[in-house]
This record gives sequence, C-alpha cells and structure tokens, in this order.
Amino acid sequence: MSETLSIIPEAAEINSGVRSPASIAEGLRDVLADTYRLTFKTHAYHWNVEGPLFFSLHNITEAQYEDMFAAADELAERMRALGQLAPMTMAEIMDNSIIEDLAETPSAGEMCIDLSRDHERVAHRLHALIKLAGDKNDPVTEDLATARSAFHEKASWMLKALSAK
Repeated sequence: MSETLSIIPEAAEINSGVRSPASIAEGLRDVLADTYRLTFKTHAYHWNVEGPLFFSLHNITEAQYEDMFAAADELAERMRALGQLAPMTMAEIMDNSIIEDLAETPSAGEMCIDLSRDHERVAHRLHALIKLAGDKNDPVTEDLATARSAFHEKASWMLKALSAK
C-alpha cells in the first residue's frame, strides 16, 4: 500500500476560539447517531407503508429521510471542523443513539406516531447541544443545531397532523 493511503485519521487541535471542542463533538456525535438511525427507520417506513395514508406518508417520509441523510454529512463535517473524528462504525451509531425500534410491525398511524416521537427526542437533544455550544463559544454549531431542531420539530408536527383523529 502506498504511503499516502496509509494515513490514519486522528483528532487535531483547532484554535478557532471554541472552548471544549471535544465535548461539543460528543453532542454532535449523539445527534449524528440519532439522525442516522432515524433516517433508516424513516426510509423503512417509507418502503412499507400501506393503506389510505400511503401517498401522503410515502411522500413525507421521502422528503424527511433525504433531508436527514444530507444533515448527517453536515453534522459529521462539523465534528471534523472541530478537530474531532466522526463515528466510523455502526456500533458507534447504535451505542450513541436514543432512537429505538418498535417490537412489532406498525400500522401507518403507528408509524406516524413513532416517527413523531423520535423527532421530538432528537429535538430535545439538539436543544441541549444549542445550550452547550452557546456556553462554549461555538456559534457555528449553535446555528447548525438550531436549524436541525427546527427541522425535527416541524417533522414531528407534520407527522402528528397526519395521524390526528
């Protein structure tokens, strides 16, 4: 193997004025893990939804998983900009995510409720990251987390509206 292909990624010190970049990167890692798991769950529901809500739920989940897939890249790149490594294994994603799978195959309405609840959970984690980033002089992460929280809050609302009685 050539020497240039033997380089192993590692954390680096970045002096941008952000205090405790490793702690901020941990918060980003957790949100990234949630984003990846929720992207997959949303995509799986997209593939398997049936019933009168098919068209609506199929389309809304497609828009949501596409947004979250792009967001995962932004979150990982922010970790790297802070001098930290992004997760490199599925085990890291699973270990750091609060997103859980349902025990049984859900109905279309249960899919909406489950995804809505997950979006709320991610929004809560993002709120904590917003506070941490503000306290540690990291307006870039604060802005990113604010935008991501807005997405998850809106996604939760839309899914709740679909499943309302």
